[in-house]
Amino acid sequence: MRLSFIRILGLLLILVSIASCANRGTPTGGEKDILPPKITSSNPKNFSTNFKGDEIIIEFNEYVQIKDLQKQLIVSPPMDTAPVVAPASGASKTISIKIKDTLDANTTYAFNFGESIVDYNESNPYPYYRYVFSTGNTIDSLSVKGYVEDALNQKPDSFISVMLYEVDSTYNDSIVYKDKPRYITNTLDSLTSFSIDNIKAGTYKLIALKDKNSNYKFNQKDEKIGFKESFITVPSDSIYGIKLFNEEVNYKAVKPSQDGEKRIIFPYEGDYKDIQIQVLGDTPEDYKTRIVKDTETDTLYYWYQPKFEIDTTFFTVSNGKQIDTFKHRFRALKSDSLKIKALVQGAINFEQNFTLEANTPLSKIDTTKIKVIDKDSLTVSYKVEYDSIYNKYKFPINKTEDQKYDFTLLPGTFTDFYDETNKDTLTYTIRTKLKSDYGNIRVNLINAKFPMIVQLVNEKGDVLYERYTTESPIVDFTNLVPRKYKLRAIFDANKNEKYDTGNFLLGIQPEHVSYPKDELDDVRANFDFVIEFKLLD
Repeated sequence: MRLSFIRILGLLLILVSIASCANRGTPTGGEKDILPPKITSSNPKNFSTNFKGDEIIIEFNEYVQIKDLQKQLIVSPPMDTAPVVAPASGASKTISIKIKDTLDANTTYAFNFGESIVDYNESNPYPYYRYVFSTGNTIDSLSVKGYVEDALNQKPDSFISVMLYEVDSTYNDSIVYKDKPRYITNTLDSLTSFSIDNIKAGTYKLIALKDKNSNYKFNQKDEKIGFKESFITVPSDSIYGIKLFNEEVNYKAVKPSQDGEKRIIFPYEGDYKDIQIQVLGDTPEDYKTRIVKDTETDTLYYWYQPKFEIDTTFFTVSNGKQIDTFKHRFRALKSDSLKIKALVQGAINFEQNFTLEANTPLSKIDTTKIKVIDKDSLTVSYKVEYDSIYNKYKFPINKTEDQKYDFTLLPGTFTDFYDETNKDTLTYTIRTKLKSDYGNIRVNLINAKFPMIVQLVNEKGDVLYERYTTESPIVDFTNLVPRKYKLRAIFDANKNEKYDTGNFLLGIQPEHVSYPKDELDDVRANFDFVIEFKLLD
């Protein structure tokens, strides 16, 4: 019995040993592949001259795929018909480029793939691969180098197209709107510098573009542009800096449409301030109008009374320089009834005002029907400010910390354009926090050139607080909501108290904007910050 047990135990030990050996021999997959793919051959060879074919074949040592080709691939000079690059999807050891356009004679072409070529398994990129050939006897080898900045924001956009237009007998400033450049590159995803390579000697216009639709042409409404004021000459050792900016959109009136029983919307582009809208023809007796601007979109609301008894009329829309005539067909739509809305309730900053807006134009306010009391039921005096452009009433009061203010507006306080009043009593409450709940920043401007606009902005560049100074190098921001801010200063060259952008056709660069060298610490509650802001020319 004992002998049998020993035999069984020995057999179990042997089985465990075999299993252990099997486990030790299990493959682990090896180390992670971090090497980019390698090119084994290309036909024709890279940097070939006297190119006559219409297809290029590039062989790799492993399977590769192409990612984000539309953004990454830059062909210089641009082709009217884009080349076809395969594989469009999936993986292959071969990339083919089929040329569908007629190539210019004696011209050097460059295919810049950026980091779009990656290996199939780990997506390791082949870094900034360029395939270059010439249809002539030589490869052009000159370069133009530089960097792109954003004129207003601290960081520029990614994938900025940087272009050279040849200055010859056909060149004019409008070429950027209608023709492709002679040479092009881009800044890719994380770079701000650029190098336009394989160009020939000559005189050029240097332009940068945030080319959203990838057509190498400037669309003023949607795209940023930057440029060097003077022509550049190649060869040159200069490093060129370009500031990218949004232009003010040129004025344009857009066809109106009925938006309510007695409301027509008039869309527009550009500046609305000088727009005038007139009926071309007869109007109803005692005809009246009001125009209100939308707070977010480029739209004017044209309110009128009484209704037209005709189906169609004509409107003229002018800005003092341009007149457009539109045929308008009236539609039967539901009428708007007066509604009042508070823009801010609850906690309110010391710099904010309690504000009400209405959905129909307001015409009168009865202040005898308004009462404001604090948390001790004491009456609080207030002011009334009406913004006729945006149809808003502000009620400035002297706010103190840790206080509550109750606004009561009785029926009939507001009367709108159609003599309708608020039928119900409106009640709203706002509260202030303790001063210690906020932070303060004092900015000492060094090398200031007055006047200056000093701003605190968020990560997107939206202005949260602003100060204007004409002589004092000390600027204070008080009662700031604790959060992360960015600081910037604008050199107000024309003294109009606002930032002015540039204009390509007029050759105007945007006003200079400066950011501190170091990031601001997060603003904390009950803390005073002092910042030395050294401004650069």
